[in-house]
Amino acid sequence: MATATETTSPDATGLEGDIAQYALALGDDALILCQRLCAWVTRAPSIEEDLALSNIALDLLGHARTLLSYSAELTGSGDEDTLAFTRTERQFRNVQLAEIPNGDYAVTLARQLCLTQHTRLLYTALAGSADAVLAAFAQKAVQESTYHCAHAEQWTVRLGTGTEESHRRMQAGLEQVWPYTGELFETDAVTARLVASGVAVDPAGLREEWDAAVDGVLGRAGLARPRTTWHSRGGRDGLHTEGFGPLVAELQAVHRQYPGGIW
Repeated sequence: MATATETTSPDATGLEGDIAQYALALGDDALILCQRLCAWVTRAPSIEEDLALSNIALDLLGHARTLLSYSAELTGSGDEDTLAFTRTERQFRNVQLAEIPNGDYAVTLARQLCLTQHTRLLYTALAGSADAVLAAFAQKAVQESTYHCAHAEQWTVRLGTGTEESHRRMQAGLEQVWPYTGELFETDAVTARLVASGVAVDPAGLREEWDAAVDGVLGRAGLARPRTTWHSRGGRDGLHTEGFGPLVAELQAVHRQYPGGIW
């Protein structure tokens, strides 16, 4: 049984081990959000949105492959498929915000707004990382994250300023996802060491700019910033929400049914 404190691999030690865990966490964020967005394929409100979410999910899959491959390379723990398809749910290190259920379209958009604004800021800063691989990845990924932000912003404003019902749903979506946003700005021991080494980005340092960006969108949409009544935490330690187990089971179903299969 996996524990909340286990590392990527028994060999993941020192600076390389820390980088491997950091890349794993960011890769898990992208992989799990990709899996959630894929559930909208053929079910989005319009064909255009079906295509938009599919393209965003493909971008996220590309991010996940790069980051998980790098983590696996540093630890000698197989490849990106090994990390994606053979770990237990307690071994995933994504923030809980990435995994919460899609809900209606407004909930998904609220989650996208909060996560993509954070990812854009994170990758912008990570482009200056002392680690060449992470820096090169971030320089490319930030361009895609900027598009993801624009999509979420446009739809948040569209629903917020639309009908009374669309406004109500968008506000309700924000209220539902807001308690999960605090985890984005928490710093664990691994990240703290990498920040000191110039490799990682200090999550707390992104908070002020994130607040300004999100508040700007909410202002244009005529939506109220939710009040923080509770704060989720634990995703980076392998603690996940109730719906995460079924999500991982679906993600890994084909690989587990046909281990070693090649297409």
